[in-house]
Amino acid sequence: MKVFLSYAQSDREVAKELTMYLEEAGHKVWSADEALFPGENVALEVGKALNKSEAMVVLISPQAMKSDWVRQEIEFALGAPQYRGRLIPVIVKPTDDIPWILKKFPAVRAGKRIAEASREIEKHITNGFELAPA
Repeated sequence: MKVFLSYAQSDREVAKELTMYLEEAGHKVWSADEALFPGENVALEVGKALNKSEAMVVLISPQAMKSDWVRQEIEFALGAPQYRGRLIPVIVKPTDDIPWILKKFPAVRAGKRIAEASREIEKHITNGFELAPA
């Protein structure tokens, strides 16, 4: 499955490690650090990747929740049918600034156990999930 990885630059090391685990599980991960090159039209390339992906993993941290890019990527995923049941918030560093709608999604806590968290993420990507009725 094609997975879009959304994160702030301060979470780059976690993103790299998570990408490795998800690719080992057979997923194709799109990550800005790996896919974008200097001089490219960033908005165009991100848009293409969002449209082609079937799941999104968003790394949650105080810095990520302040990032306009991360917030726009989340908004896209919330409205795109291909991400239904496959938008996975991953708590890297706790923050109170999580969008209210993401609080309804099953979050994965990464902490220092990325390998274990990646197995839980992989399960959500593969099987999807249903949100509880309001």
